[in-house]
Amino acid sequence: MTDLIPDRAFPNRETPDRESLGWNTWFVERAAQQCGASDTAARVTSVDRGWLVLLNETGVFRAQLSGNLLHNARAPEARPCVGDWVCVSRSPSQPDGSVLSVLERQTSLRRKAVGNAVVEQMIAANVDCVIIIQSCLGDFNVKRLERYLTMVAEGGAEPWLLLTKTDLVSPEVLEAQIAEVRAAGITAPLLTLSNVTRAGIDTLQGKLIPGRTYCFVGSSGVGKSTLINALIGHDQQATKSVSGSGEGRHTTVRRELIVLANGAMVIDNPGMREFGMIGAAEGLTGGGFADIAALAPQCKFNDCKHQSEPGCAVLAAVASGTIARGHYDNFVKLTQESQQPAARKAPRRRG
Repeated sequence: MTDLIPDRAFPNRETPDRESLGWNTWFVERAAQQCGASDTAARVTSVDRGWLVLLNETGVFRAQLSGNLLHNARAPEARPCVGDWVCVSRSPSQPDGSVLSVLERQTSLRRKAVGNAVVEQMIAANVDCVIIIQSCLGDFNVKRLERYLTMVAEGGAEPWLLLTKTDLVSPEVLEAQIAEVRAAGITAPLLTLSNVTRAGIDTLQGKLIPGRTYCFVGSSGVGKSTLINALIGHDQQATKSVSGSGEGRHTTVRRELIVLANGAMVIDNPGMREFGMIGAAEGLTGGGFADIAALAPQCKFNDCKHQSEPGCAVLAAVASGTIARGHYDNFVKLTQESQQPAARKAPRRRG
């Protein structure tokens, strides 16, 4: 074991079987196609400066990408990320493995990388549930929730919403925020908690199912790392002090998959200031815009863009107040943002 493998990533130190790490028939079929007879499969728990920390039924070990994979997986999204299952070559004389390939992902969470370049960034792979966290104080934003929900739906995972720092607002404010979420047509499960009073933590913990993977995402300071440390059972928090405004300062610097005592897995993430859209056509028909998608079949034209076409059922619903104008405006904004990367990439593909 090296200092590359943090204790909190695998606190129980009891070697799990592969199925309890999320291995299922999907990966069995892919491994039969992609892995050699002498290879083993393992799950990525963290990536750090060229090294990967992997976990399977043999325990925790580290590995590097093979030269062939480095050559063939030039796009960032093609390389292993936290949550991936990979094929590994490993021998008793070489405790460090060599990653040969990445098994096809069952689900994913991605975003447009920060900056002007159209680059896809993988956040996590093979996630069953993405828990979108917002603080009740200063961070609450329904339009941002809709953005996250769109990309979660695009990747195929189930979304949950979690409002934290409930101790810093009145019950009336919390009730109004929940009502605002529901008024926007968002039907995802919604939980609330306080890391200070611990109200709601037991409820969340009871919903984390062994063998399933949960990815926590949100802005800096909403309490992700503090919450995960509470779920692990660490007394000393790995987060800095809370500011006078109630906003914490995160210290998570890399993504990390952690196996909890009950067998559920959680992925911690650094706070994200931006969550750019990229190729989210399918996500826009679900996620936070399921109400708009439900009206689309009633439009006059099958290819209606819901912007200026005659006979548009969505525009009619906006005019009548059935769909809130702000909700619709955000749908249009995210649709246009999602289409821009594809348009900008097109000339390079033709070349």
